[in-house]
Amino acid sequence: MLKLHRITTADTALYHFMENLMKQAFPPAEYRDLDELRLYTDTKSYFYNNIILEEDCPIGFFTYWDFDTFYYAEHFAIDPTLRNGGYGKQVLGLLRDTLSRPIVLEVEMPENEMACRRINFYQRNGFVLWPNDYRQPPYRSGDGFLPMRLMAYGALDSEKDFAYVQRRIYTEVYKVHE
Repeated sequence: MLKLHRITTADTALYHFMENLMKQAFPPAEYRDLDELRLYTDTKSYFYNNIILEEDCPIGFFTYWDFDTFYYAEHFAIDPTLRNGGYGKQVLGLLRDTLSRPIVLEVEMPENEMACRRINFYQRNGFVLWPNDYRQPPYRSGDGFLPMRLMAYGALDSEKDFAYVQRRIYTEVYKVHE
């Protein structure tokens, strides 16, 4: 049975597993500096850094922000040796059952096969692709904004809620004030 286990940097082995998987699963432009991630993990009460466990064995991680009216899913990865085994679907089911409010996440533009497969995966699991123009702010100084799309699960509407959702993500996650 899968479960989410919130970690801090004091959970040395689990935290090390998460950092290594972060570096494997995402290019550097798509995650914050690891020192800053450690700080957020240990000090921001509304930032949740979770290990995904199966029978107490780490198989992935899932980070999210609790913004009171919705959750922003920042990073989600399964150990590469376990991918395509149904864990992603199980984790999303667990999140839908556990998190009480809508969930928002960023996806790459549907411009290549892998991005389209990822979007289709989330759609099969109840997420809706929003058509709004969205640019992911840079995690690192000197990097540019990345064209992306938002996807949402739950009672959020792209026309009505996009500006509010974008503003919360920009100001809280990326420290960008437009």
